[in-house]
Amino acid sequence: MKRDYYEILGITKSASAEEIKKSYRKVAMQYHPDRNPGDKPAEEKFKEAAEAYEVLSNSEKRAQYDRYGHAAVNNGRGGFNGGGMNMDDIFSQFGDVFGDDIFGSFFGGRRGGGGNSRSHGIRGSNLRIKIKLTYEEIARGVNKNIKVKKHVPCGTCHGSGARDKASVQTCGTCGGSGQVRRVSNTFLGQMQTVTTCPTCNGEGTTITAKCTVCKGEGRVFGEEVVNIDIPAGVQEGMQLSVSGKGNAGERGGSPGDLIILIEEEAHPELQRDGLNVAFDLYISFTDAVFGLQVEVPTIDGKAKIRIPAGTQSGKIFRLKGKGFPSVNSYEKGDQLIHVNVWTPQQVSVEEKVILENLSDSPNFQPKPDKNEKSFFDKVKEMFS
Repeated sequence: MKRDYYEILGITKSASAEEIKKSYRKVAMQYHPDRNPGDKPAEEKFKEAAEAYEVLSNSEKRAQYDRYGHAAVNNGRGGFNGGGMNMDDIFSQFGDVFGDDIFGSFFGGRRGGGGNSRSHGIRGSNLRIKIKLTYEEIARGVNKNIKVKKHVPCGTCHGSGARDKASVQTCGTCGGSGQVRRVSNTFLGQMQTVTTCPTCNGEGTTITAKCTVCKGEGRVFGEEVVNIDIPAGVQEGMQLSVSGKGNAGERGGSPGDLIILIEEEAHPELQRDGLNVAFDLYISFTDAVFGLQVEVPTIDGKAKIRIPAGTQSGKIFRLKGKGFPSVNSYEKGDQLIHVNVWTPQQVSVEEKVILENLSDSPNFQPKPDKNEKSFFDKVKEMFS
């Protein structure tokens, strides 16, 4: 079972952005691979801390995690990147948390798996789209193929931004490392610092002739069909994230994420209230007197229920388990059926005579049962 992200970083849920960053830096420094060579458990804790920081350092992802827990961050289910990052991803995304001087002084400039710190282009931006779902799709979960207009890698230069292979040269400033090292003398001795190369911006290469199609960006505007797996139980306003399906990065940079905003399509007969589903059932006066069996709509199709004789207007029947599933637990809501006895608005002369004769009958005089719940009790029951 995954550990709580706040527990991993040793912070509380009220921690500020700066406290989150500081705590992540402390944990990551403790379990850094260069400080724990060959220690697999330490490496796993290093990755675990990076996963926690990836979510908690992002206000949107943090809000979703606080609301839905790990169900909101499961990779492959419309969640965040989660544990899918490798060591290169961690160093490239979160290296700024440590600072170049720290890496240069303590870890010999190591920012990636093989000691190469090249950033490989500029990361693409995130994209936001809206997806409208029916009640049936929300109840069961759904897999959709969505056509997304966005920046995609240039097919001519394959994302490099160069006209041809000969147009890419090793950076003359950093020699291809993407870093500039400086050694200074201090009263403690020599101190080595490592900074990103200002000429190639950490890429290690420079382009002498740009691709004529993408003008050196390594990407063009196009579209991609993205497969999105939406879990059952999502709600209006909930946001999901598909890692790496946003805009392509410049010159081979990693792509951004695709942020999906969930919208609910109105149902013609049902209304949603959290995990519960509400339905207004209208019956005639005679049906309320004699009772009847009636078919009602549900998010799973139709269901038959029995309305007992003498049912009062305002009575609420509950169909257990006929509501929506919870997105982060095994809980499932109910369907609430609110009975409304329809009062005729127009009657014929004959009907009026019959009703007047019945009005004096003892059986037609209001005699509320002491066990009959009040309006407020019914409201409390509906929302409990």
